[in-house]
Amino acid sequence: MSSGRAKNPTGRAGSRRVIERHSPNLISVEGVIKRENMLRAWKQVKANKGAPGIDGISVEEFPKYAHENGERIKRSLREREYQPAPVKRVEIPKDSGGTRKLGIPIVLDRVIQQAITQVLTPVFDPHFSESRFGFRPGRSAHQAVRKVLKDIREGYRYVVDIDLEKLLETSSYYTPVHERLSKRAGWETKTLIYKPFRFPQRT
Repeated sequence: MSSGRAKNPTGRAGSRRVIERHSPNLISVEGVIKRENMLRAWKQVKANKGAPGIDGISVEEFPKYAHENGERIKRSLREREYQPAPVKRVEIPKDSGGTRKLGIPIVLDRVIQQAITQVLTPVFDPHFSESRFGFRPGRSAHQAVRKVLKDIREGYRYVVDIDLEKLLETSSYYTPVHERLSKRAGWETKTLIYKPFRFPQRT
């Protein structure tokens, strides 16, 4: 692009995944703890393997624990009394040197998290942008790279790098985003759409 201006991204992908849409009205604790849903969640956690959390219960030991405590766990979820256990903190070495902090939930919490995800994903995932690849079923970093290469071939020339963590530290994100786009790329930011939003003050 000789003009130096970025094209207006559409966020569309070449093909759209088919995900069965569920109504938000179907979200319920009963849906989460339904036997079929919990079994599917357990199979996924088992396949992922992983180390025990702070309770020391391994993936191999979990079925016995679940058999002995299943009704109590379901009751605590129904009555909104369930409390996730603290995450076990460990440090693992990085290839580039140093260590990376890692949190290991107990197996029970991993199963419950997976069961919740299985209920929420069909409701919300179909509404996400097709350009979002992080932590979504059927998505990967390799697909994200292919999307970037495709955008480059189509004429896109600028990347907007926004640190959400730092943006959320301010009560309004309109000005920081507008200024960053203007300074980094020299865009005519008036052609971009922003919706000013003020986060509620903490009490």
